[in-house]
Amino acid sequence: MKKVPNGRFLLGALALSLAALFTGCVSRPMPIAAELQPLQGKWEGAMVGDNRHEMITVTITGNSFHFHRDTNFWFDTTITLPPGTDPQQLHATIKDSAPSQSSSNGKVVVSIFKIEGGTLTLAYGGEETLKSFEANGNAGMTRYDLRKVLP
Repeated sequence: MKKVPNGRFLLGALALSLAALFTGCVSRPMPIAAELQPLQGKWEGAMVGDNRHEMITVTITGNSFHFHRDTNFWFDTTITLPPGTDPQQLHATIKDSAPSQSSSNGKVVVSIFKIEGGTLTLAYGGEETLKSFEANGNAGMTRYDLRKVLP
């Protein structure tokens, strides 16, 4: 005589199978590269020399970099830090932006950065790759000084 499994057994087996399936699909955070660790988090500040004192917010999560000044000037990028540059370079590939800045999408912006005394300094020189954070000799430089926002 052949034994037929009872309903409770079948429901239990189904529940166990579903649990195994969904547990395997749980997203695990990707490890953050060691060189990106100090940049992680939210930073706030302003452009150096801006008399309007417009607040700039930079949020870095993994290799995602979100720059925000206002609804007309923001960028979502992915970043890489090429090794062996002095000062340290940050390459940001613009993935999305405010509609008024959409011509920038797909471009790579090369900046230099440093973190000293809890301040993140980012400097951008347009087409020129900067060699220094000093304004002299870098006429087209835009520099931001940002402080980390504690959670």
